[in-house]
Amino acid sequence: TLTRGEAMIRLLNTARYDVAIPGNHEFDYGVGQLMKFAETAEYPYLSCNFNKEGELLFRPYTVIEAAGMKIAFVGVTTPYTLRDVSRKVFRDEAGNYIYDFMQDDTGEKLYAAVQEAVDSARAEGADFVYLMGHLGNEEICHPYTYADVIANTSGIDVMLDGHSHDKDQVVMKNKDGREVTRTACGTKLEGIGYSHITKDGEIAETGIWKWDNEVPAFRLLGIHNEVSEAVAALDAELEEILQEVVAWSDADLTIYDPEAKDSAGKPVRMVRRAETNLGDLCADAILEQSGADIAVMNGGGVRTSIGRGEVTYGDIISVLPFNNDICVIEATGQQILDLLEYGCRGLPEESGGFQQVAGIRFDIDVSVPTGVVTDANGGFSGVEGEYRIKNVMVGDEPLDPERTYSLAGTSYTLQNNSGFNGFEGARILNPNLNLDCLCLIDYIQHTLDGVIGGKYMDPYGDGRIRVIGAEE
Repeated sequence: TLTRGEAMIRLLNTARYDVAIPGNHEFDYGVGQLMKFAETAEYPYLSCNFNKEGELLFRPYTVIEAAGMKIAFVGVTTPYTLRDVSRKVFRDEAGNYIYDFMQDDTGEKLYAAVQEAVDSARAEGADFVYLMGHLGNEEICHPYTYADVIANTSGIDVMLDGHSHDKDQVVMKNKDGREVTRTACGTKLEGIGYSHITKDGEIAETGIWKWDNEVPAFRLLGIHNEVSEAVAALDAELEEILQEVVAWSDADLTIYDPEAKDSAGKPVRMVRRAETNLGDLCADAILEQSGADIAVMNGGGVRTSIGRGEVTYGDIISVLPFNNDICVIEATGQQILDLLEYGCRGLPEESGGFQQVAGIRFDIDVSVPTGVVTDANGGFSGVEGEYRIKNVMVGDEPLDPERTYSLAGTSYTLQNNSGFNGFEGARILNPNLNLDCLCLIDYIQHTLDGVIGGKYMDPYGDGRIRVIGAEE
């Protein structure tokens, strides 16, 4: 956040990476910043489907010779990036899309782009082809998941995947009925994917090394090298700013369920599928700072928890790291209803577009199948059938679909930048109130007098969002 991504390139160069692909977060600071990164990176970025007006911006693949073998790496970036990143990043000043990821309703354009890159690499003499994907396994990303791509292509030996933060190790059949191994390695270096090729030219094993301990391996084992020195130097530059104490919290402010655990025994992330006290705090800050009728904060933008005790500037940046502007627009009750419906379409699966809210409360009936319809770019097209969102109240009154409300949130969500595009043409009352993290700091310091407690003590929030209709 403080270097707009530039520090990461310095560290990746220090670590001497050979190849990388752009995922959705490479676009957080715009295409121009990404292309600047690519120029300073001492390794190639690969993507066979990211293009500007039909022209690829990166090489689709590279071939590396090692031990007498030619190993091809093909890059593919999820078209879901169009939903995950500010849409203005991909448009010109007139609002027209000039960048895309070869997306369509069927996925055929994406499959064809991958196949063309694989075939070209084979024609160049590649002994092995590794597909490096930022695709993931989430059903909400269909038809662009890793399984969709593998099932509709041939010639790939192994896929190294990311995006959905899973650690699934899968063997599945490709278009020709041949088995392809897909490995993914979680998030935040909790796992490292690997693939071993023998001296005889056989792929012996593909899998994942996992480190389940909370203490990082390099710290426990006392590893010191040029990379750790580079990290320490960057940390020292930023430490003074990050350690400034801005508040005190009586509560553990969380993005996780304090009780539920996944199959690996780790806490289940809650902020993208249910109300949390930290989500309430962020939404309340936006509501109070904006003076709007209703405020929303997309769960995908609330990135980490804050423990009880001193709260630093670094803690706040870690929660809201994307430097999103807060804006205020006019929206009808129907548009707000559609936004909430879009955000809960994947339940019980999580979605970054799930909205934490203030000034409004509602029920989500998960017994109702989602009726949300999206276009080829992943944008909201409407709802067919019954809504999952029910019993919506604004203050003490039911939400009126015909009434106009003032709605505050990040520009990412409200100014037709995220996957929800239902606010196109909405009147903008305030285009850039402040950065989200600065709104939060100001709310905590001045409105809460620097102490977080009271209605934020319950990790499940204060009852603004109620999930009903779930099977016991």
